[in-house]
Amino acid sequence: MGIEVIRDEMADLVDPEAEPELVADGFQFTEGPVWDPAQVCLFFSDIPANTIFKWTPEGGVVAYRQPSYHSNGLTLDGQGRLLSCEHSGRRVSIEADGELKTVVDSFQGKKLNSPNDLVVCQNGDIIFTDPPYGLSGRHGVPGEQELPFLGVYRLPVGEPEPVLLIDDFERPNGLAITADEKTLYVDDTHRGHIRAFDVQEDGSLANGRVLAELKGDEDGAPDGMKLDRNGNIYCTGPGAVWVFNPAGDLLGKIKLPLPAANLNWGGEDRKTLFFTARTDVYRVACKVGG
Repeated sequence: MGIEVIRDEMADLVDPEAEPELVADGFQFTEGPVWDPAQVCLFFSDIPANTIFKWTPEGGVVAYRQPSYHSNGLTLDGQGRLLSCEHSGRRVSIEADGELKTVVDSFQGKKLNSPNDLVVCQNGDIIFTDPPYGLSGRHGVPGEQELPFLGVYRLPVGEPEPVLLIDDFERPNGLAITADEKTLYVDDTHRGHIRAFDVQEDGSLANGRVLAELKGDEDGAPDGMKLDRNGNIYCTGPGAVWVFNPAGDLLGKIKLPLPAANLNWGGEDRKTLFFTARTDVYRVACKVGG
């Protein structure tokens, strides 16, 4: 376990001697970590347990929302409200005015598959992926796929209907957008790669290309993905979290005791990477934050 340096730049991001620290354990399958600076806490999903948990440095772990409708990816909007991608709810929901409300649950009159991960743009638009994992029944939630594709969508702020950005993924999963919002990254778990797209003025995507391949025999696959403030890409993959520069060059790997499904920045300086990894949650202190 620890840090594997492949290019010298990796040592500028994470101390090569850094070791993953266990934050919490005893869960079924953790996902979707997001740091809430207002509450100084980490929210994360346990999908099979149908629960969102809340961890604080002082109080440890408590159940925050149950049922969570088998939530996966979580994020905060510009007002600090918690959004969640729900597998059994087949929607993106938001916690607002003391209630859990639907943000989007359909496209052209058909139910979404099972929203998986999402980002909120500076103008409030939401981009999300919609693979079929929640329809598999593996979390006790069988369902019927109504849409004939697995899409990546953009929901313009204030609009009820999402815009389909692209539909040729086999398993669209984690995604991240650059600080200038000119490049969107989406990984395809089945194909084992990260694709990059140019974001146009109207929010559509162009110039799709494979940026990086994540292939290997070890356990793990492209799933959760985040960027640091320099634009480097951190993506779960076989055997580790893989770190690429914006050109797609592999800089190094962060190896954890268990395969990671997702990750996010946190801590007061946002220089701590939190990882949800199967039954556990880990953290690693970094030199560059998110």
